[in-house]
Amino acid sequence: MHDIRQIRENPAGFDAALAMRKLAPMSPEILKIDTARRGKILAAETAQADRNAASKEVGAAKARGDEAEFQRLRALVAEKKDEIARLEDEARGENDRLNEILMGLPNLPFDDVPIGDDEADNIEINRWGTPRSFDFTPKEHFDIPATTKGMDFEAAAKLSGSRFVVLSGAIVRLHRALAQFMLDTHINENGLTEYWTPVLVRDEAMIGTGQLPKFAEDSYQTTNGWWMIPTSEVTLTNLVAGEILNDSDLPRRMTAHSQCFRSEAGSAGRDTSGMLRQHQFEKVEMVSITKPEESRAELDRMTGCAERILQSLMLPFRTVVLCTGDMGFGARRTHDIEVWLPGQNAYREISSCSVCGDFQARRMNARYRAEGSKKPEYVHSLNGSGLAVGRCLIAVLENGQQEDGSVWIPPALHPYLGGKTMISPNGALV
Repeated sequence: MHDIRQIRENPAGFDAALAMRKLAPMSPEILKIDTARRGKILAAETAQADRNAASKEVGAAKARGDEAEFQRLRALVAEKKDEIARLEDEARGENDRLNEILMGLPNLPFDDVPIGDDEADNIEINRWGTPRSFDFTPKEHFDIPATTKGMDFEAAAKLSGSRFVVLSGAIVRLHRALAQFMLDTHINENGLTEYWTPVLVRDEAMIGTGQLPKFAEDSYQTTNGWWMIPTSEVTLTNLVAGEILNDSDLPRRMTAHSQCFRSEAGSAGRDTSGMLRQHQFEKVEMVSITKPEESRAELDRMTGCAERILQSLMLPFRTVVLCTGDMGFGARRTHDIEVWLPGQNAYREISSCSVCGDFQARRMNARYRAEGSKKPEYVHSLNGSGLAVGRCLIAVLENGQQEDGSVWIPPALHPYLGGKTMISPNGALV
């Protein structure tokens, strides 16, 4: 949500920031509606003052026996009452029009975000690890012999349709181990507090983080109105909705492991094989709530938390800054971490870390009171994957695959698997 006062004060700057996202100027339309809204509010306040003055005079006219003046004033009071109701209704209409436009506009990019059209214009800022050189042609995760017994897409299709999977045996144990390893790392090493939150939320929660109203088709809604979360960013961030936090409460760093649900409405035909793009998946999410002056540095910290998970798993990756054409709706700057998948011979996204400024906080009315200040200010929010569990499973399987069809497991996961170090070609932990 955008601050209308900032648009009034600097409409050219607002339009210039929208232009970075390849959007047309919006300030003339916004300010026209805002002027009409404020005019209606002022007129209603003036009419209310007139009604109050007339109401005081009614009794005086009655007391002095001036019937004509008494009746005129009574009629004026009734007239002003109707006028006030009409003006307030018109002001609400203008306000609704204004909010509809502001709710539909994306966040404004930082000045240092690269301008571009799509992922080809993203800029690499970090690279770690060297992709392994194979003596054989590496397979994609679903074709590795070690995985074929434990990764069943046909059974999932029978139950639910396409883009679902049933995991079993060694594969599901590895999947669970990854999630547990991520949580333990974030809690014990990165200083995040673990939460467990609902996966069903109200409209207000989805509006607060920007999924509604613009992106309703990307999520699932139950018949009684709940939304299934696309990520626990929604629930973790909304924990501060409507709150005024103390200065000492910040930064607030949270993590949660949850099921996530996405319709993938805009991805028809993309990544239809394997586990890369599913309707139901798991993520370990990171959310930070900070003071405004600390949010940019927090983005780098959050990115480092996600990168260290991959380093511990010995998975090569690169980190890129998303250009304006590839950046999400609520972000001011986004760092995508892309893990190396030898089966695809490509880097693929495994984490996306974004700083949103006060964009979500305004939608949620989430504020804090700085030390020594009487007036509360909006907090800043950040979110990031730490990591996508299914995609991390893919990366471990593909990077650890051996020529005989077995899979080598990174040492960081051995304690979570009873000391087992491999998945055999027939799918057993050994």
